[in-house]
Amino acid sequence: YELVNFVDESTDINAMVRIGGSLDILKVLIANEFPVIIETGAMFEAYDWIGHYRTVVAYDDVFQLFYFFDSFLGVGESAQGVTESYADVDKDWQAFNRTFIVIYEPQREGLLRSILESHWTADDAAQIAFEVAQQEARAEPQNAFAWFNMGTALVELERYQEASTAFDQAQRAKLPWRMMWYQFGAFKAYFETGRYDDVLSLVQINLTNTEELEETYYWQGKVRQAQGQPEQAAVSYRRALAYNPNYDEARAALNSLS
Repeated sequence: YELVNFVDESTDINAMVRIGGSLDILKVLIANEFPVIIETGAMFEAYDWIGHYRTVVAYDDVFQLFYFFDSFLGVGESAQGVTESYADVDKDWQAFNRTFIVIYEPQREGLLRSILESHWTADDAAQIAFEVAQQEARAEPQNAFAWFNMGTALVELERYQEASTAFDQAQRAKLPWRMMWYQFGAFKAYFETGRYDDVLSLVQINLTNTEELEETYYWQGKVRQAQGQPEQAAVSYRRALAYNPNYDEARAALNSLS
């Protein structure tokens, strides 16, 4: 959402983010010259699993390849993009519920709407993401990403109890240890269902690995506030804002205390 907000607030063009994308959607967007960014998991040499953004610039149906401009790997030979197979792209993309960001000129919104169709609204895209993840979880019950994606989509649909159950399954199936650095649906699902101890467990997991995630302190503050500890909550919100002064939710939460 921060990338989308930057485009919307700082440029004359627009951006939108959706979950539940597909390889076909990427290809149609590129064929119609809509810049598109996807969020994927990545395992670069000498690195553990991390989240990663990639800009899609082209595709090749003959060789089943996507071409990317990549902030880590570069732009490829002759700046035509680094390549990855369709199968590997979808596998890596699954870890982030096939999130994609489209950049578009206002006068081309009608065309973009016709391309995205059932993905045009966030709720419809979330419903599609849920259905895909549900099918994948049934096919591979130990696929942690499939369960996590179900949870994320259900949070978007405000079905928090079901989302919490899906996140429980995802954690039992063993997620990458950095997973909660990037996606915070589990925090919200547990919070909205009153499972404050589970929220704090996720907070502690993140704090064990890094102290530099503003969302960690935000959710810590939400629990403290809900438990009637306003002073401790204020400390958490201020810590979140120290890492990201533009974190509107944390600022609003802090203001609500006074």
